[in-house]
Amino acid sequence: MELVFSKWVFAFSLFCWLFFSVAFSVEGLDEDSKVRGVNLGGWLVLEGWIKPSLFEGIPNADMLDGTQVSFKSVKLQKYVCAENGGGMDISVNRDSASSWETFTLWRVTESEFQFRTTQGQFLTSYGNGGTVSATAKSASSTEAFQVERNNNGRVHIKTKGGAYLQATIDNRLTADYPGNPGWDDNAATFEMSIVANNLHGDYQFANGYGYSKAKEVLETHRRTFINATDFEFLHRNGMNTVRIPVGWWIAYDPNPPAPFIGGTLEALDNAFSWAQAYKIKCIIDLHAAPGSQNGMEHSASRDGTIGWTAAESISQTLHAINFLASRYANHPALLGIELLNEPSAASVPLDILVPFYKQGYEIVRKHSSSAYVIVCQRIGNADPIELYKADIGSHNVVVDLHYYNLFDPYFVTLSPIDNIQFIYKSREPQVQALNAADGPLVFIGNSINFDNVLRFRELLCVLSVGVLPCFLMWFIRFCSGFDSGEWVNEWNVTNGTQSEYQDFGKAQLEVYNAASFGWTYWTLKNDREHWDFEWNIRNNYLQFKEEHFQQPNMAFTRIGMVPSVSNIMTDGIA
Repeated sequence: MELVFSKWVFAFSLFCWLFFSVAFSVEGLDEDSKVRGVNLGGWLVLEGWIKPSLFEGIPNADMLDGTQVSFKSVKLQKYVCAENGGGMDISVNRDSASSWETFTLWRVTESEFQFRTTQGQFLTSYGNGGTVSATAKSASSTEAFQVERNNNGRVHIKTKGGAYLQATIDNRLTADYPGNPGWDDNAATFEMSIVANNLHGDYQFANGYGYSKAKEVLETHRRTFINATDFEFLHRNGMNTVRIPVGWWIAYDPNPPAPFIGGTLEALDNAFSWAQAYKIKCIIDLHAAPGSQNGMEHSASRDGTIGWTAAESISQTLHAINFLASRYANHPALLGIELLNEPSAASVPLDILVPFYKQGYEIVRKHSSSAYVIVCQRIGNADPIELYKADIGSHNVVVDLHYYNLFDPYFVTLSPIDNIQFIYKSREPQVQALNAADGPLVFIGNSINFDNVLRFRELLCVLSVGVLPCFLMWFIRFCSGFDSGEWVNEWNVTNGTQSEYQDFGKAQLEVYNAASFGWTYWTLKNDREHWDFEWNIRNNYLQFKEEHFQQPNMAFTRIGMVPSVSNIMTDGIA
């Protein structure tokens, strides 16, 4: 009995030493604080919805890369169709348009395009007079067609050789219309419908304008959208961190692969200088990866497809991480590097993502022993706890989660009070559960290395009797936190009052402030007012109080996996 009691006392003493010798803070931040930050979205990675005017000068702006279109023969009154979604000759025999009758544009010039089917093949025509098929696995000059438009939604489609496509009486599509068609109901005239025009990212911007004009517009945007005065504003309003989305092409600056435009590296260097001047830390967020990790505009997808899982794309991504880590590892403003933003759960398997994260972790550690390595939860149908079980790294690893009361039918009909209650009743328990996540995600104290943490856990197993060991295990789990990387003070409520927005923001701040690493707001500037952090502050829709910046009296610095609440979005608007 005395032996058991002695062990109990020893464990209690050890607990007290651990408890009172640690500081409740994120390593690298001043004043024992956690991340209180804002995303610089729409700056170095473009998202058209943030600043639509950037795209307004593009000719044929409704026909950008990734735009989906359908064609209906005005003579046959039938739709052009890629049978089986591609791989066969093209027919003109459908009464209505669905997926087989929808083609995705690859833009060559403002009037020249390639057409991709749902199965990934391209329309091609082998010489004048031939049948048009959807059999080309890649796009070259024989897969490029000129589109002539009139003002009534009608188009002609012409091959590189000058032959017009026509719908024949036997429902085929051929490149042999004789002469120049007019705009009457002839076999070479089609009605074009825009099915979807949802992608407005860096690829669409650069390829839409063309290099020279895109460079001119983008240089002005990068110079004026974010500058030193914004960092002064953030500092004055209590923010200590910025999360800066960048694209993979930054590693090749100033001459990145086409169609991307150089200059992001200089802008990022400026951001670090401004941050240092105003005592703000930087998280570099690899927002857009080669091939696209989620098919969305903010990952610079060309046409909505996801090709990041290819070995070459992953290798290029790791190269970009190595470039960023080597360049900024010793900069006093660096807080962390996020390895990949919002990979798709539907298209990025965990058995590919986790090894990538582990490789990325090792690359960052090669250059820095203290920078936080941030890994983002997959968007879509993914287990929020999956990355906590992955054993990605031993020190300063953060899990980034994205929360929005948007992008799901569930939120469409919720009232203001329903939205606020959802934060407390659903999000708060999830935050608490993630903060308490057990397993390999262990963090105890600032001054204890990982080996000591493991030995301490082993000791707890040996001393697994009585109440105290249970409490100590609870304490370890309590010290396992996460960062609320992104959130926004917006909802589906169309007539919310200022007071209701204030209450919604208050609820989110109270809940997300519990995230062990902290949070960042999406985004600093936005044409949509309630997404605009600066507008919210200046117009008193988002109110910060002293308690939002205070920490509990006891705390820790984590030596394992830290969850983060960035933009928890399921549709990936950011």
